[in-house]
This record gives sequence, structure tokens and C-alpha cells, in this order.
Amino acid sequence: MNNLAAKHCIPCRGGVPPLQGDALLPYAQQLPDWKIVEEHHVAKSFLFADFKTGLDFVNRVGAIAEQEGHHPDLTLSWGKVDVQIYTHKIRGLTESDFILAAKIDEVFFAGPR
Repeated sequence: MNNLAAKHCIPCRGGVPPLQGDALLPYAQQLPDWKIVEEHHVAKSFLFADFKTGLDFVNRVGAIAEQEGHHPDLTLSWGKVDVQIYTHKIRGLTESDFILAAKIDEVFFAGPR
């Protein structure tokens, strides 16, 4: 899908400034369907035919999050999963947030909808 999905998340230990302004543009260009919200987090809603398919997606995303050691905020409702990602340690965005977003897109496009 894009080169971000081929990378791996790097654990943030704090003390790193969050990405802001023009530094976000290359990532936004690679993930045009994700919304950068107030330079704090990235968000996207995924639509499904029913609750079970959304739940299966959440479980697959959970497996990727565990592999990467980076965890999104997921909200499951009937036919929809809302995803928010940011680096909690610095209360902002790092490259790892965009890497995880790209991996979540891969999960979505590879599975049933």
C-alpha cells in the first residue's frame, strides 16, 4: 500500500517533541483518508456491513497493535469502527502513529467489509 506499512513502530520513551506543522505533510500525503486532528492525533472511521465484521476487524487490529507495541483507541459500534492514534507518552504524533495507521489500512483492505 505504501512504504509506511513496511516499517515498524518504535517505542517512545518520552522527551521527544511531537511532529507538528510541515513535518506532518509527508505523512498526510501517504495517508490521505486519515484526518490529522489538531496536530494531536490521526483519526479514521471504517464502515462494515454488520457488527460481527467490525468486531473481527477490531480483533485483527488488536493483533497488529500488540505486534507493534503501539495501541490505538478503538470504538466499535454497529457497522462502524472509529480509530484514533497518537503517542500517549508525548501527547502528540510521531512517525509510529502513521506507521500504525498504514498497517490498519492494510488490515481493512485485506479483510471482509
